[in-house]
Amino acid sequence: DLDGDIDMDVEADRASVSIVSESARDLQKLVGRDGEVLEALQELTRLAVHRETGDRSRLMLDIGGFRAKKREELTALGAKAAEDVKSSGEPLKLDPMTPFERKVVHDAVAAAGLRSESEGEEPQRFVVVLPA
Repeated sequence: DLDGDIDMDVEADRASVSIVSESARDLQKLVGRDGEVLEALQELTRLAVHRETGDRSRLMLDIGGFRAKKREELTALGAKAAEDVKSSGEPLKLDPMTPFERKVVHDAVAAAGLRSESEGEEPQRFVVVLPA
């Protein structure tokens, strides 16, 4: 029984659905600790779309701006990691991240002119930023 609005958009060929409310606190229950509930809701939404259409969906769900804020933080993390690697010339291993988080970091590292790769097994998969 939460109050909110749904905004839909397409970003880079990916459907984006955002649930917004004037009281982000109300939506916190749908985000959960570290976005765990949000991840589960996104997966359930993707499964529902797949069941109805037969096509796998790359739909991105955001609730209360959680992912948008996280994207900003991760972009800054990726840019800083790239600068650190440029300065040191040594590869840098980051902490384990979700697939969404790793994608944002990979994009930020590429924008800084370096390359990165993911290593490890889920849920301990992490990004390694490599020198040029």
